[in-house]
Amino acid sequence: MAIINAVTEVLHRIRVKLYPNYLTNVEGAYIARADNEASLTIEDVCAALKNRGGFTGNYSDLVEYVKQFLDEAAYQLCDGFAVNLKYFLMYPNVGGTFDKVIEGRDTEKHPVTFHFRILTPLRSLAGHIVVEVEGLADVQGYIDEFIDVTTESVNETLTPGGMFSIAGHKLKVAGENPEVGVYFVPEADPTGLVKVSGHLAENTASKLIGIVPPLGVGKWKVEIKTQYNGSSSSVLKSPRTITSAFTLTVATPAS
Repeated sequence: MAIINAVTEVLHRIRVKLYPNYLTNVEGAYIARADNEASLTIEDVCAALKNRGGFTGNYSDLVEYVKQFLDEAAYQLCDGFAVNLKYFLMYPNVGGTFDKVIEGRDTEKHPVTFHFRILTPLRSLAGHIVVEVEGLADVQGYIDEFIDVTTESVNETLTPGGMFSIAGHKLKVAGENPEVGVYFVPEADPTGLVKVSGHLAENTASKLIGIVPPLGVGKWKVEIKTQYNGSSSSVLKSPRTITSAFTLTVATPAS
């Protein structure tokens, strides 16, 4: 009798690095985080579709059509419709609670957010992903999450003038060097970094809370310069820099 072994084709690979696990309700010494090289733009994905995916049409037209489609999808979301994009579902949500049936909406108490749900086709693709562990990440400090309090998004958006919360490891802003602080760095021009001014509402090794400075529309990374070395009794001679692996998007400029 012939024995047939099913072979699962490897279609995708994700590289991850391991970070110390400081979550009290999660077992294990380390947690994995994807080691993203870059955030792809619409133009990048369309170029991949043209070069790898076999798209035979005009590249410029493709980019324009995708942008128009996304603009229309966003318009429909803002009109209260859920949008099913085959691999994931997006839908609007109104947060907070109402005390009375006739109570009007308060923009701060009842923020409008947009939720994202993975659908079966994307979940099925996960079975074809090989995860490559590339060892321990730089534990001198890292940014795990950036929460834009205005939109309640995580590692996605920036709202100028709104509050932010940064979670991670060895983040505390400390030291007398003038470079010490929290910065937002434009992806298009890393030399044009903008420093957070004023007092940080929370400044600990695992969390920073502050106000997003005026920023232009575009993509930004978070950068922390600090002389903190894990001890409250001494600081480093010169600042070390912690940069986010993710990129944040400013959709609306500062007023």
